[in-house]
Amino acid sequence: MLVDSHCHLDFPELAAKLDEILANMQQSGVGHALCISVNMENFPQVLALAEAHPNLYASVGVHPDYEDVHEPTVDDLAALASHPKVLAIGETGLDYYRLKGDLEWQRERFRIHIRAARKAGKPLVIHTREAAADTLRLMAEENAAAVGGIMHCFTENLEVAEQALAMNFHLSFSGIVTFKNAAQVKEVARATPLERILIETDSPYLAPSPHRGKINQPAYVKYVAEEIAKLKNIPIETVERETTRNFFALMKLPLN
Repeated sequence: MLVDSHCHLDFPELAAKLDEILANMQQSGVGHALCISVNMENFPQVLALAEAHPNLYASVGVHPDYEDVHEPTVDDLAALASHPKVLAIGETGLDYYRLKGDLEWQRERFRIHIRAARKAGKPLVIHTREAAADTLRLMAEENAAAVGGIMHCFTENLEVAEQALAMNFHLSFSGIVTFKNAAQVKEVARATPLERILIETDSPYLAPSPHRGKINQPAYVKYVAEEIAKLKNIPIETVERETTRNFFALMKLPLN
């Protein structure tokens, strides 16, 4: 059984054909998926998906790219994270690629999410793009290691990976690891201990080879698992078993 640790099933590209998406998951051996919140306005839809399907779960948080949206407090996030189907705080973090200028508001939002995760006792789902130094600095300053979590869609170098691992985080690899030109991501995947690896689609984005350029879906997480097995020269069954075990352990769920 596989787990997609990061997807957006509430986004229009996937929500319109949810029954088909869920059937494809089952056919591809993807037993569970974590549906990720990107803003508070749409969190009810994310939670509704998790409540309606026993194999779907939710996170709660505000993505760093979203401006002019409701800013939750530490207490707001912690209260919502008390729901049994809400497993994590995020997607949170820093993004200096899409947004420029004075981004102190983004850093303050990130701090609030880390504090909420510590208050709720739930792991974090962290997004970082062209902001690795500040991301790691804020993680250290706010003691994100106390709860750990996921460095989602990891594309940074080995030095950043080692610092994140030292702070009790798992690295989650997306379809990017299957791309021919993703040499750095492949290097990090080879070097990361299997017990600290998760796999994801980030669907509807970043479809892996051989579906690159198409709408992604959780069923395609199997291609990520296959690539990691190839990079590490281990059986695909080992990657399936261990990444699933990693997810359930991190999210404090019983593995039946």
